[in-house]
Amino acid sequence: MRERLADLGYQLGWSTVKRLPEPAALALGRRAADSAWRRRGPRVQQLEANLARVVPEADEAALRELSRAGMRSYLRYWVESFRLPVWSRERIGASLRLDDVHHLTDGIAAGRGVVLALPHLANWDLAGSWLVTELRTPFTTVAERLRPERLFDRFIAYREGLGMEVVAHDGGAAFGRLARRLRAGGVVALVADRDLSASGVPVDFFGERASMPAGPALLAQQTGAALLPVSLWYDDTPVMRGRVMAPLPVPEAGTRAERTAALTQALADRFAEAIAAHPQDWHMLQRLWAADLKDPPAEPADQARRAEEPR
Repeated sequence: MRERLADLGYQLGWSTVKRLPEPAALALGRRAADSAWRRRGPRVQQLEANLARVVPEADEAALRELSRAGMRSYLRYWVESFRLPVWSRERIGASLRLDDVHHLTDGIAAGRGVVLALPHLANWDLAGSWLVTELRTPFTTVAERLRPERLFDRFIAYREGLGMEVVAHDGGAAFGRLARRLRAGGVVALVADRDLSASGVPVDFFGERASMPAGPALLAQQTGAALLPVSLWYDDTPVMRGRVMAPLPVPEAGTRAERTAALTQALADRFAEAIAAHPQDWHMLQRLWAADLKDPPAEPADQARRAEEPR
């Protein structure tokens, strides 16, 4: 029943929100955000627990205000995403200002492939649409399996309709397909601040142990692609802001597991800088740190053995 209700909710969002006048849609999103924030259910509580790590100096009142801003940002993401399929090319192009985009265009021009890695900040779907419409750059991304299956199919159709190639998160088969795209000089974009597998890389994240996916680091090593962290955030205008960071160098020394661990930690550090600068736009309503999880990330020795396994 819960899955059917979720599917119905998203279906109504895509069919209804995009038809509302924009001020009405945004106002509806703010009301929904404030209502969820006032109820302070498990997801809002988890958001506050996550933000407490990002802004440890915040007292209880400040943390509550930050979580309210966070929920409004999160609902802005959904309102925009429901409306993206009917936005014009011009509207999408005017909705993002991306600084230091030369890191991306230089990587594309070099022909060795580019991995864009970003945390759950602001609206990554809008950034992807901008990449397709403004830079005329197709790219491949990965989608988490959702239940029911028809909801997953809706998300695939939605992102493919925005011009993305979407690969289901199915382990080795997905990795191989991404690697082939990169070896052909293509672009892969991955939201990479939350591990969806049992084989993530342990990292220090805001002073605590967490686990992040090994994919970006492994892809950069195995294909020679440039690994570019990306930050996105909202300001007080309808325009979303973003920045492409400089490529992360692949360590020259060490085993593959050691290089993967070092590169993933470097990526986590860039994510932490981006999130700390705009904590209200970090849409992490799930458990992330080992202390919050029943099954903590693997110890480095276990992770090293996994990373050395053939893929």
